[in-house]
Amino acid sequence: MLSNKVNRNVTLYAFVAAFGGFVFGLDLANLSGAARYVSSLFGLSALQLGWLFTCSLVGVIVSLFFTGALCEKYGRKKILLSIALTYSLSSILSAFALNYEMLLIGRFIGGIAFASLTVSAMYIGEVAPSEQRGRFVSISQLLITLGTLLAFIVNYFLVKAIPTSSWLTEQNVWRYMLGFELIANVIWIAGIFIIPESPRWLMKKGREEEARSVLNKTRLPERAAKTMDAIKISFAEEEATTPLQQLKKLFGKPMSFVVAVAVIYAIVQGASGMNAVVLFAPMVFEQVGMSVENTFFQTIILGSVAVLGTLVAISFVEKWGRRFLTIAGLSLICIAHLSTFYGFSNARYTINAETISEIAEQKVDTTKLQSLSGKQYDSDVELKKDLATIYTKEELPLATGPIINSSIDINPFFVLFGIFIFYAAFNISIGPIMWVIFSEIFPNSVRSVALPFVALVQTIAGFIISLFFPWQLENLGAAPTFLIFAIIAGIGMVIMFFLLPETKGKSIEDLEKELVRA
Repeated sequence: MLSNKVNRNVTLYAFVAAFGGFVFGLDLANLSGAARYVSSLFGLSALQLGWLFTCSLVGVIVSLFFTGALCEKYGRKKILLSIALTYSLSSILSAFALNYEMLLIGRFIGGIAFASLTVSAMYIGEVAPSEQRGRFVSISQLLITLGTLLAFIVNYFLVKAIPTSSWLTEQNVWRYMLGFELIANVIWIAGIFIIPESPRWLMKKGREEEARSVLNKTRLPERAAKTMDAIKISFAEEEATTPLQQLKKLFGKPMSFVVAVAVIYAIVQGASGMNAVVLFAPMVFEQVGMSVENTFFQTIILGSVAVLGTLVAISFVEKWGRRFLTIAGLSLICIAHLSTFYGFSNARYTINAETISEIAEQKVDTTKLQSLSGKQYDSDVELKKDLATIYTKEELPLATGPIINSSIDINPFFVLFGIFIFYAAFNISIGPIMWVIFSEIFPNSVRSVALPFVALVQTIAGFIISLFFPWQLENLGAAPTFLIFAIIAGIGMVIMFFLLPETKGKSIEDLEKELVRA
């Protein structure tokens, strides 16, 4: 057991390091709320909207090539500070964007800052005691969910205020959504100044007394001494290696099992649909037939479910273990996506005099809609194709929601059940657990290149899913899109059942002996 003082220290350091996750959550959810308004203002196509959401992931990909080397040269703390400053620049550029291209640049810069998740996992994995490491690394996911929840709440009240506000309009509300996170950036920057550097990095740089001081703050005295000795032994067994040599070692035969587990886990987590659901949450709820205001209210419930799910993961990650939570979570995710698929596959859409009258009450120009009166559609794809022929790119984002809301005939239970269960299952399992496992399974000798590498794999998977999600909704429809997510989760569950080892309660040095196969 940790003493109260030591526990407070570790909690504080982990919380500050992971606060980038809070900013990241704000960033994701703010953009999801801004999507329809930005799309209307700039007249975006489905792929342009997809690029707006995923250009930040391009920034992630770029940054991950340099994150490991920079962390090794300058330390985890300085890189976290640089990332926080980069987030601030992204917020300012995004909120004050004058055109689509400027907004893309702001989003790209924000993606560079996404590397905070990798660096914080690295930092916490090296600061926290092994018996508490899973819980503290999971704080990153908790803060992501808290950030998304706060953003959903702010977005909802901003949208709700538009009709009665003298300063909020459908043309500028997105600027307030994207600029709001600057407040969190300032708080994070202030917090980074109070945390110490990673003891492992300090030891690697020959700053032994500073490392001992940090370990004494994060361990009981006898544990601090043992950890110090274990780090020395680990480093003594390593040769001083360049990033290129570390990469060669990472992809050598002894590391093949560890790399295979990490890569598969990263692909499954990135491709399971989380980024798409978070980024396009209002759009997904719109598909069920909800009003604009109700779609934003549902995101608040969704955010609350995520927070509760992450709290469960933090509470039980050390008791139930990483393996059980991963496999159980993927099983639930598969079931959830199948439920959403079933709900959307049975939806029907009818345009008649009654629905046109309802649509008109929602301040949508229905004169163009008269040409579709009397038509019935078996899928949202067919309806959207016809709507695209009568409304301009600027009109369509704001008109689609009310039209679907009034014309749809659907049992929303299966869709809402699927979305909420998916969100809960993800945050109980593969959301936080992936970063816990990644912080544990890689030896010190390759850690600084391994974590950015697997984060890169996860990012590319998420990038592909997010980029094509609006296109999929427009061209494949909601039902086939969620069926694809279900298949990915199902395959991942089977593979993880046979491959994933249990890592709870084991030191990084012990895991190296167990998993690295000579």
